[in-house]
Amino acid sequence: MDATFFEWVLFWTLAVGAVGFALLVVAGRSPVSSALSLACSMVFGAGLMVQLRAYFIAAVQVLVYAGAVIVLFLFIIMLMDLRAEVGRRRGALGLLAVAVVCVSMAVAGWRALAPLAGGGGPPPAAPDEVRQFGRLLFADNVLPLEVTGVLLLVVMVGVVVLCRPGGADGERGRP
Repeated sequence: MDATFFEWVLFWTLAVGAVGFALLVVAGRSPVSSALSLACSMVFGAGLMVQLRAYFIAAVQVLVYAGAVIVLFLFIIMLMDLRAEVGRRRGALGLLAVAVVCVSMAVAGWRALAPLAGGGGPPPAAPDEVRQFGRLLFADNVLPLEVTGVLLLVVMVGVVVLCRPGGADGERGRP
């Protein structure tokens, strides 16, 4: 067996895993299980990026999205009282909408990947491109990056204040 057979097996394993966990995000009953399924879907997506030789994007996806953002989501979900949301039922119209979106995304993905079937895929990123991206992010746009970090911190502190017993007004014992 040649290497292309194993590449196809790896591709389909990663693709089915990513789509399966993405469906679990939508179909999950618990917000915590949905967030964990999203993290697993991101890891499978990063595996697909590695197969496309986009190593930097795969590393950023695992470190930033599956690592930091999903952990932030989990902290916020656990601080909120979501017991009333867990019992929510999905109707037939909602399931039909999910099915239509999934089929349309599959068709779009198939059409987007069809030209790549003939040739070995995109070339790997050169070290100069990564260096330019780092310079652009951390030298030229350092102020927007820092403002975004402070904004995320303020949002997280606001969620903690709103989710504590009594809410933002500080009154305790009130339903």
